[in-house]
Amino acid sequence: MNPVHFSAKRLKTPNLRCLCAIKLPRINLPLTALLAALVITPTALASPPLVFESLLNQLQRYLAPQPSPDNSGGGADFTTVDERFNEFLDESAVFDGISYILVDASGVLHQAAFGDHSLDTVVMLASTSKVPAVMTLLALEEDPDSSFRMDTPISRLIGDDGVYGDRIPSQLVSNTSGIPGLDSLLLYGAHLCQFQFEADTDFEACGRTMLSTELPGSKSAGEIFDYGGSQWQLAGVAASVSANRTWNQLVDEYLVEPCDLDVFTFGNMWQDLTVWNGSPDSLAGLHNPNVEGGAITTLADYAKLLQVHLNGGYCGEHQILSPEALRNMRQDRGSEAIEDPTPYGMGWWISSVNENVYDDPGAFGSISFIDIGRGIGGYIAIDDYSRADPGAPVALVREEIIPMIQKIMDASGVVKTPTILDNIDSAGLQ
Repeated sequence: MNPVHFSAKRLKTPNLRCLCAIKLPRINLPLTALLAALVITPTALASPPLVFESLLNQLQRYLAPQPSPDNSGGGADFTTVDERFNEFLDESAVFDGISYILVDASGVLHQAAFGDHSLDTVVMLASTSKVPAVMTLLALEEDPDSSFRMDTPISRLIGDDGVYGDRIPSQLVSNTSGIPGLDSLLLYGAHLCQFQFEADTDFEACGRTMLSTELPGSKSAGEIFDYGGSQWQLAGVAASVSANRTWNQLVDEYLVEPCDLDVFTFGNMWQDLTVWNGSPDSLAGLHNPNVEGGAITTLADYAKLLQVHLNGGYCGEHQILSPEALRNMRQDRGSEAIEDPTPYGMGWWISSVNENVYDDPGAFGSISFIDIGRGIGGYIAIDDYSRADPGAPVALVREEIIPMIQKIMDASGVVKTPTILDNIDSAGLQ
């Protein structure tokens, strides 16, 4: 993916269309920087578009959050969190290792590994893949060269009506499409192709099979919240066909390259988890990736993706998502379902007991979260593929670890510092 320059064409902040509307006190740019940016040369006077382009390009570096050193928690001491994770491992007969990382908008606050984990351990994410999957879809939607839209019926994206052609991607990845989710797995039949890694299982062909094969218990869109399954795979297939690229090519273009990720890709190990040996080379199913639960990664790489949600959509100097897209991911869509309404956005579970907290847990015990009120995020890596007790680490993180981290941050006096993009977004530019 080419670097995203701050220009009228590529800027991902829809509201920023006229610099004359900038409220200087809200943005707090250094006065000297503004004066320098507003200098108009005789050559530029002859070409107003060049003046605008030059001004935007000079302001770009003030919009991108600047990195800070690792472990820059501003005095926050996470020793008690480390101790609780160690205690959890000591008490468990199932889990042999845990690693975790905490970030804010500008850098790593803390990271640690316990048991048989290291900071470089690569794990299969299972459903903790969902947030990165949605990020890929939204980045494709915001690409000006793309025709993919989250509100377009998938029949138009795939070119086939099938039985679910009236569903739209935003319904598919909010679990409100009416297509039966993972609780109906025993009834999936032909839809099980989405979990296979044989060489003759084709990603697009499997998607078309699911599109044309109605599952028992199917309902109208919006009628029920039903988590996971075929609806997520159909969203990925619709994006892939619409863009004429493979799913992993989209992930590479919109996440891996701009965020400089060393280990992040989607495979499909569900047919036989024992094939995975902890090395990326053992990842099967790259030709038929599982969109909702097939990604692998490291602490450092997942942390970069979390920072996107805390700094206005940036990976380094590359803006991969607009603030509006990030808000859309957090918008509660699951609660609008008639049956089994559940607080859920697109990829994010929405906490009903911890305000401003969103998380994405997986079947192997991993979980990521963001606290947008405090401007922090975290990823906890677990790799117990027996699935003997996957709910235990998720419950630990939700009920104990996140509140512990919040208290530590509050007591340390470290508060969220709004980024330039926060200020621009809240200024309501015309």
